Amino acid sequence: MLHRLEIQNYALIEQLSIDFHAGLSVITGQTGAGKSIVLGALGLVLGQRADAKVILSDAGKCVVEAVFDISKNDLKSFFEEVEIDYFDECIVRREILQNGKSRSFINDVPVNLQQLKELTSQLIDIHSQHESLLLGNNNFQLNTVDLVTQTAEELETYKRYFIDYQHKQQQLKTIQEQAEKTFEEKDYAQFQFEQLSSAKLTENEQTELENELNLINHSQEINEGLTTISTIISSEQFGVLNQVNSVLNTLRKIEKYLPDEQNFSERLALSMIEIKDINSEIESLLSQTEFNVERKTFVEERLNTIYSLEQKHRVFTISELIDLQNEFQKKLFLIENFDEETLKLKRGIAEIEDNLNIAAQKLSQKRISIQKTVKEQVEDMLSLLGMPNAKFEVAVSELENFSSNGKDRIEFLFSANKNREPQGISQIASGGEISRLMLVIKSLVLASANLPTIIFDEIDTGVSGEIAKKTGEILKQMGENMQVIAITHLPQIAAKGKTHYKVYKDESGISTKTNIIQLSENERIDEIAQMISGKNPSETAINSAKELLRN
Repeated sequence: MLHRLEIQNYALIEQLSIDFHAGLSVITGQTGAGKSIVLGALGLVLGQRADAKVILSDAGKCVVEAVFDISKNDLKSFFEEVEIDYFDECIVRREILQNGKSRSFINDVPVNLQQLKELTSQLIDIHSQHESLLLGNNNFQLNTVDLVTQTAEELETYKRYFIDYQHKQQQLKTIQEQAEKTFEEKDYAQFQFEQLSSAKLTENEQTELENELNLINHSQEINEGLTTISTIISSEQFGVLNQVNSVLNTLRKIEKYLPDEQNFSERLALSMIEIKDINSEIESLLSQTEFNVERKTFVEERLNTIYSLEQKHRVFTISELIDLQNEFQKKLFLIENFDEETLKLKRGIAEIEDNLNIAAQKLSQKRISIQKTVKEQVEDMLSLLGMPNAKFEVAVSELENFSSNGKDRIEFLFSANKNREPQGISQIASGGEISRLMLVIKSLVLASANLPTIIFDEIDTGVSGEIAKKTGEILKQMGENMQVIAITHLPQIAAKGKTHYKVYKDESGISTKTNIIQLSENERIDEIAQMISGKNPSETAINSAKELLRN
């Protein structure tokens, strides 16, 4: 429930604070006094579009703050989700800056606009004259029926299947498009795959072949060098091994005269072993580096094949060629297995369609089940509002395809006069009839929804006299279960309010300001009397005002 509304520097409002109460509250005031300004300011905390133009001249920023009692609303999960401390009294604030940007707060914690809307949409609803135009919209009619029938659980189940259904349909479309395109490229893909596959490429092969070819091309030079090294090491008369061996023999003759720590002979013996190992490996390498024309031809041809494939496919490594080979293989696999993949997807879609049909039928059954009840309730209430011959129907028809809300098309059919079959609302209803019908529809919706506050902005358009009185009675009855705030220009409705506020312009200062006050009993009599007969009301008007308030 809305407890308090505070407005600073909005349009003609410099500073305004107003406390609201339970039940039906009415707001009155002369045309142009600023009732729409108050409503516009409240719209800001509900997340409506902000504009720097609304800021009062010379003011730094505009601030609108609303205080709600949310103790009876199940909103703790929302506060946990946005990580804000929960209190039974919730403060929602919106600030509009000079540059047009806005800031939003819940309990003084900054939030984004979507979070603000998510919260306030569960706290308050503003019904304006413009919204009555939606009454002829099929989506609005469908949402209305779903709210009255409370199909939230069934609708959520249906939408889960519908999202999965759309996803699978897209998958099928994609694979069909891919297969169609790949079929066109089949011969090309087959040729490329076979060429790459027949090359029998292996990782690192190119590097190994290039190293081997380098070795073959320099085999003569390598052989000559290795032969020279082997000769120097192993020559019988002047070879390194022979010379080191002579040194070792000489050392052994004199080492008993040398200090023990020198250990020359042992170290030299180890060197002899290392030199012998080196010589053995050189001789082995020498035997392997003989020039082989056939091997050279094979390596060169193999490298030419690899280079040619790399140039053709504009890549630089065998690894990339292997990746291309795998891609062509996948394309061919898709072609070869297209029927199987398509069949598998179609079976999955058929299974989801079965579940989707069941979910859609449950929605339809629930929507159809309230046709008679809604018809009777709407017609009864319209009769109270001066339309005894009104006929109303909720027509439910089946769509050809699944939609995001089921397989139903909902249409409200209406007739205000005798001997006229109900037709689409947008085709026949007048402004006054639309206003009354919308009030009735709203009362049905709000009876089903757990919404604590609703504001009606001149729901009384096109009505007067006894009908206005009945409209006021319906608003008052709604106020027994929720907070109702009605902006009205009719005395019959104003008199039904439990609390009465007046919006007025204050022109006593340098500039015009809009204010709002809560009226006392005597002030209410005077205000309603003025609504009946104008400024300086007659005694008759005052007595009429008293009579309206008594009743």
